[in-house]
Amino acid sequence: MSISRTVISDGEIARQERFMEEAAELIASRESPAYALVDTYGCQQNEADSEKLRGMLVRMGYTLTRDAAEADVIVINTCAVREHAEQRVLGNVGALTHTKKAKPDQIICLCGCMMQQAGMAEKIKASYRHVSLVFGPHVLWRFPEYLLKLLRDGGRIFATDASDGVIAEGLPSVRDSAVKAWLPIMYGCNNFCSYCIVPHVRGRERSRAPGDVLAEARRLVEAGYKDLTLLGQNVNSYGKGLPETVDFSDLLERINAIPGDFLIRFMTSHPRDAGEKLFSTMARCEKCARHIHLPFQSGSDRVLSAMNRHYTREDYLALVRMARQYMPDLVLTSDVIVGFPGETEEEFEDTLSLVSEVGFDALFTFIFSPRVGTPAASMPDPFTREEKQRRFDRLVALQNAVSEKRHAAYVGSVQRVLVDGREGEYLTSRTSGGRLVRLRGGDKLIGTFRSVEITGSNTWALYGELREED
Repeated sequence: MSISRTVISDGEIARQERFMEEAAELIASRESPAYALVDTYGCQQNEADSEKLRGMLVRMGYTLTRDAAEADVIVINTCAVREHAEQRVLGNVGALTHTKKAKPDQIICLCGCMMQQAGMAEKIKASYRHVSLVFGPHVLWRFPEYLLKLLRDGGRIFATDASDGVIAEGLPSVRDSAVKAWLPIMYGCNNFCSYCIVPHVRGRERSRAPGDVLAEARRLVEAGYKDLTLLGQNVNSYGKGLPETVDFSDLLERINAIPGDFLIRFMTSHPRDAGEKLFSTMARCEKCARHIHLPFQSGSDRVLSAMNRHYTREDYLALVRMARQYMPDLVLTSDVIVGFPGETEEEFEDTLSLVSEVGFDALFTFIFSPRVGTPAASMPDPFTREEKQRRFDRLVALQNAVSEKRHAAYVGSVQRVLVDGREGEYLTSRTSGGRLVRLRGGDKLIGTFRSVEITGSNTWALYGELREED
């Protein structure tokens, strides 16, 4: 797909800017301030999208709030990856009938991947009549246009037509952190794993132009951000379809060359496209974090084939060996699905043995959730939820023991960390490998790199003390 067919023109973005200005004039004419709430479910890409939604709302004159009862506009950015997230969204949307009743002019909007699923817009239209606006990820850039029309004319808008997706540059953002920033480099996915709804709701792969990515990265560094996370459903596919010959490793090198003291992270990396060029580039680039999130999903070759993952167990293990040869200090995390349709006890044991062999620093573990419209949703599945839960519990117990052991090995070492926030009595910080370190100190440390001696650990975190020279 040519990038020229997917990029929204500067003229169209300027048109949305005019809609924002007109909305701001309406809001300014009110006797009282207008408030907006954006609530986000799902992945980091959704978080990045919500930052743009907040940016547009602020440009339109709204003050951000976390109180649904106070909000004049509520935007719920939804996730379709698992059934549990869907049920939470629908439950919370249903509860908003009370805020809408108390505040009849309140505008409730639903967006994100869940809205792009077949039949979902019709369900919202029929059963959640207090919702005024429904739109998919492909038209997020048109949010000012939709909201202005609702402010002027009322009614309901549903914008969820099927699309391969677009790229819209130049939208404003209000970021959640002054230290860490999401930096999308591409959108969509071409992998079509048999269990995954993402390609169906976010469209085909499309990469941002490297110049646009680099310009945004420079702005973030100049603004003081210290931790940039490059986002894509499969960052290793970056560059396909671009006029310029550039791949993800090339992009990493170019961002690494930007002056400043900052870390580069990325997710997610698909094993079918990871390889020696990526690992050697990571090892060579001093700003690239020593962490890779490399989902393996199953340790069974049969299950991997049924998942349409395009690699084998041995392929994955070979990648891990190669990555650790280039970066012996690499922190490795992964995703795994328990209870894929037809997965036998022996095949689950293959997953356990892979976890033991690799020794992941952390795992994100999920019980299979069927998604309507994916091949896996119609596969025979003879095992009960209770059987899957028992397997899941075994996997979690195994990984917790591995994580606890790996964290204990940090005790006594000195780590360079980025202090990124506070949780209660502790400051929070992260090592280059992304390990959470809790320490005591003043808020003035937030946003700085510090040397910390690790004094304690548990399954989920490390504890440290600032070195005297800091």
